[in-house]
Amino acid sequence: MTPNLFAGLPSAALADEQFATILQRPGLRIERIVSTGQASPPDFWYDQDEGEWVVLLQGEAKLRFADEADARHLRAGDFIDIAPHRRHRVDWTAPDQATVWLAVFYAA
Repeated sequence: MTPNLFAGLPSAALADEQFATILQRPGLRIERIVSTGQASPPDFWYDQDEGEWVVLLQGEAKLRFADEADARHLRAGDFIDIAPHRRHRVDWTAPDQATVWLAVFYAA
């Protein structure tokens, strides 16, 4: 059977986001992240040692960077490269549908 990024998506909101490692190699990790209305906790910021290239495959989200005044509203097809230690957080994900992210983490 061929794996599919859209297989097994939840039909209703879940309490927590789903994280699944698709591929892992030295210096590289690819994850599928499924959000159903989740956001980062208040005052929480991701501050990662690795770079992260992320694309939104389905749904909508608002991604905020500590060095920008406004959150970026992402829609299906939007992608961004996040430099190591660039503080960021998820302000919002669509509660009425699965938001599917593909995140590629790489050694900087």
